[in-house]
Amino acid sequence: MTLATTIDDDVRTLDLICVGRAAVDLYGEQIGGRLEDMQSFAKYLGGSPANTSVGASRLGLRCAMLSRVGDEHNGRFVRETLAAEGVDVSHLRTDPTRLTALVMLGIRDRETFPLVFYRTQCADMGLCADDVDVAFIATAKALLISGTHLSQPGTRAACLRAMQAAKAVGTRVVLDIDYRPVLWGLTSPGLGEKRFVPSTQVSEELQAVLQLCDLIVGTDEEIHIAGGSSVDLEALRTIRSLSTALIVMKRGPMGCVAFEGHIPATVEGGITGPGFPVEVFNVLGAGDAFMAGLLRGWVRREPLPDALRYANACGAIVVSRHGCAPAMASWDELTHFLQHGSKYLRLRDDEALENLHRASTRHQHWPELAVLAFDHRAQFEGIASRQGVSLDRVYAFKQLVACAAERGYSIAKKKHADLRPNQAFPDAGVIVDGRYGEDVLPTVTGVGKWVARPVELPGSRPLQFEDGMNTGLVLRTWPHEHVVKCLVSYHPDDDSQLAIAQIGSVQALADACQKTGHELLLEVIPPRSLAHTADTLARAMQQFYSAGVCPDWWKLPPPSDQAEWQTINEVIAKNDPRCRGVLLLGLEASEEALKQSFAIAAAQPLCKGFAVGRSLFADAATAWFANEVDDSGVIDMIAANYERLIDLWCDARAAPSALSSKDIHVTARELVHKEITL
Repeated sequence: MTLATTIDDDVRTLDLICVGRAAVDLYGEQIGGRLEDMQSFAKYLGGSPANTSVGASRLGLRCAMLSRVGDEHNGRFVRETLAAEGVDVSHLRTDPTRLTALVMLGIRDRETFPLVFYRTQCADMGLCADDVDVAFIATAKALLISGTHLSQPGTRAACLRAMQAAKAVGTRVVLDIDYRPVLWGLTSPGLGEKRFVPSTQVSEELQAVLQLCDLIVGTDEEIHIAGGSSVDLEALRTIRSLSTALIVMKRGPMGCVAFEGHIPATVEGGITGPGFPVEVFNVLGAGDAFMAGLLRGWVRREPLPDALRYANACGAIVVSRHGCAPAMASWDELTHFLQHGSKYLRLRDDEALENLHRASTRHQHWPELAVLAFDHRAQFEGIASRQGVSLDRVYAFKQLVACAAERGYSIAKKKHADLRPNQAFPDAGVIVDGRYGEDVLPTVTGVGKWVARPVELPGSRPLQFEDGMNTGLVLRTWPHEHVVKCLVSYHPDDDSQLAIAQIGSVQALADACQKTGHELLLEVIPPRSLAHTADTLARAMQQFYSAGVCPDWWKLPPPSDQAEWQTINEVIAKNDPRCRGVLLLGLEASEEALKQSFAIAAAQPLCKGFAVGRSLFADAATAWFANEVDDSGVIDMIAANYERLIDLWCDARAAPSALSSKDIHVTARELVHKEITL
């Protein structure tokens, strides 16, 4: 009995290992111009197998990346991005002597996509046979090899070792022909976009590995180079003479055709997978998405027509978007597209599909948050004015609050780890502005905290933005992880003209967040001058949802009872079951009042914690600006307040009533989610 018969797919821990390019893509943002004239670029994960690993992971496969990255910022970006997408990076080596590969790309028109590869002595081309762990290959159901890595002796040796190891243990081998003439040295470096150059040498190199393959995928031109002929049928028959693999030929808008056995008299005699009619905006990531969709079905041994349908749909979705890896569809998104299609030829104009894409591909998971909000501007300016001190004092005070937040959270976390070692503890978060907190923001960014920043002009009604109405340009300057917080003073019974103006401003902001990839936290506070009933918040939220606004987060005044919570739950479940959840604001409430609101909210799975500010620092601020307490005293006061508030939240979550409520009641959101995932 061979080893291949002793390993069953059911016991393999991985579905797919991807071998080859892992790079950074810099995509020009000026559409229709020459690459020479690009002025700004969006940075994405790149490299065909790396892109495919992300796409396949989003579709539910357990994926790993076998490659190398540099010991520098780009290498860390590639590693962190893959890991955030759920890709195993345990065999993604860090090369201390080489830089991570880089590609610059542009979208000139539907036929022209200029790109320049920076791959001389790059890290992923340093992959060698010693990097391939045979035991690791055995953990996967399938191994994906990029044809580019067959172009150099060292990487070719690594690929051959991986392929041979796979065959020995029954792991199926997939070859993405991935032909880039420039990377085989067949064109000048400036002709990276050239897709086909005939080469006997390349054909021979590819044909030498075909016998090791179980699945071979390529465009018609890639089939030509692998088969050594510019005639489809001749090329296919040559490949078939060398391999029993399933052959899948991509045909762009026409879809694809697959050949399981003998090659028929016509290409159309194969198993066809019809394409989807969409606008071709960017072809550069379509093939990687196609491969991800195909592998979702093929690796799981689903019927071939289904796998081809997945592949074509994934390609259609990505070809309509900017970028490769970030444009990859999730399984929920793909399922929605296959079930409902789209009335838009330009899929990126499909608001429902775009919202689903965004909500289903979020990286960071935030089960619970304990947020200290000190983004207040007008309030601090008022304190400084009353005390007759410079506004420079506001900058200094915000830094003290940041220190207090760090101290209070650390003390609370350690205490609860000792008291309740098995209870989940909320993550730390802050809301801080860029006006007076500009020195604080760098210290809380990139360190694992949840960070939000305000955009509203304080006190504006109708809503205005602090930096003007062109928020999209402003958000371009923000780190991607910063959540956009917008406070809107809104009541569902507002005058119609006021409501239209406010909703229009929030719509523009939500669109800017969508385009820049930032999450949106919408804080809704109904004016006290208007009546507040049990359904006031829910009706206000519904009006924003009806306008197409789907915030990632809601920040709301504490609902007064379970009935009010139920109306909120129902609105979110109906409109956006993938909403991150609700954070409770404080409105300068006392600790006792907050304790009561926490007790009510703790049983609500949609409530993800609190975002409280003035209740924690108002007294300390008044005393500090009046010179009644020093810096150390302020830090002590705010840290103690924050620590106690975290205690109150954790106590509420741990209370038997909260736990039993969570156990017994299944919210509408959970029911919707179960329907989707099942």
